[in-house]
Amino acid sequence: MEKNFDELVILESLDNGKPTNFAAAADIPLAIKCIRYYAGWADKIHGKTIPIAGPFNCYTREEPIGVCAQIIPWNFPALMMAWKLGPALATGNVIVMKPAEQTPLTCLRIGELMLEAGFPDGVINILPGFGESTGAYLASHADVDKVAFTGSTEVGYHIMRNAHKHNLKRITLELGGKSANIIMDDADIDLAVAQAHVGLFLN
Repeated sequence: MEKNFDELVILESLDNGKPTNFAAAADIPLAIKCIRYYAGWADKIHGKTIPIAGPFNCYTREEPIGVCAQIIPWNFPALMMAWKLGPALATGNVIVMKPAEQTPLTCLRIGELMLEAGFPDGVINILPGFGESTGAYLASHADVDKVAFTGSTEVGYHIMRNAHKHNLKRITLELGGKSANIIMDDADIDLAVAQAHVGLFLN
C-alpha cells in the first residue's frame, strides 16, 4: 500500500524514537530561529582595509569557501540541517547535504520546500545514503572544499584522516564525548542529576 509523505515522516519519527509533537514543539521552531539568525549574516560580511606604511593598499576580502559537504545525524534532522545550511548559505557557499540513513525524509522534504521557495538549482543538493559509502565518498571527494560532520568520534577520525587525499579541504567536526558536566560542591545534587539525565538522553 502506498503511503503519503506525511505518513512516512510520522513513521520515520516513530521508528527513531521522536514523537512528532516533540518535533513540532522543539525541532521546527529551533530550526526556524537558526535560519533567521543566519539570514542576518548575509549583508554583514565585510573585508577590512588595514592602514600600513608606504604607498600600499592592504585589505582583506571575505570569500565563499565553495562546495561544502555536510553530514548530519539522525536525532534532530531539521535542526541539524539548519545548523549546517544557515552559515554556509549566508556566506555564499553551495551545499551537498548527506542526512543520516535513518532519517532522510525530513531533509528531502526541506529540500523540496527550498526549491519551491526559489533556491537556484545546484545550490543545495541532498544526497541520501549510508555513511560508510556515500558519506566517505563525499568527505574525500576532490571537488569538495569543506566537510562539516556531526556524529561519532570514530567516524570523525576517519574523515580527518581521509578527507585530504585530493585537496586541503577544511574540516569542522562536532563529535561524541557528549554531555559533560561540572557539578559544584554546593549544587542541588538531585536537580543536577536530573538535568544531566535530560542533557544526555533527551531524544
